[in-house]
Amino acid sequence: MSISETLRTVSARVGEHFGDEVRSIEDHLGQLTLEVSRPRYHEVCQFLRDDPECGFVQLMDLCGVDYLGYRAEAPGEPDSGPRFAVVLHLLSIPRNHRVRIRTWLDDDHAITDSVTDVWNSAGWYEREAFDLFGIVFDGHPDLRRILTDYGFVGHPFRKDFPLSGHVEMRYDERQRRVIYQPVTIEPRQLVPRVIREEGYGGRDS
Repeated sequence: MSISETLRTVSARVGEHFGDEVRSIEDHLGQLTLEVSRPRYHEVCQFLRDDPECGFVQLMDLCGVDYLGYRAEAPGEPDSGPRFAVVLHLLSIPRNHRVRIRTWLDDDHAITDSVTDVWNSAGWYEREAFDLFGIVFDGHPDLRRILTDYGFVGHPFRKDFPLSGHVEMRYDERQRRVIYQPVTIEPRQLVPRVIREEGYGGRDS
């Protein structure tokens, strides 16, 4: 399935204005993805909302992505590209089409501009990406945790975050309050399930 002529127009319009700083990608389902350089990310988002040929007035979703171990050339080798990305899904209500936006972030400084001034609904989405992935959105009016507790250590959706976490909380009878302490649970060893070759139930078929 190929993308529609309308989306080809969107891709061409963005290319005219931003050149090589935006790369158009068409996936096998016909969805258009625009990969945007981080410095132009906010500007491209505003263009997609305001340009009459685009009209992406509604932000459907915004999330962080951790590509750790995904972009390696071969198993066991280091990743060949950036680790973190921010992905948006936009809807053009006047023209009834969708587009995906992706911008890559520096591994050591996972930061990009906030788009809360472009779409108000980005506020909670960006807070979630900050809480779970540690991505900082410059210009966000209230960037703080939204799902985990204020004393939570780390970002639990990062692929290198331990399954048991870093800290645990409990009520301390002596202090009469909830306290935090290092995790005391031993990491659980996951034993892979063995599937017998004889057939279902371990009996000869």
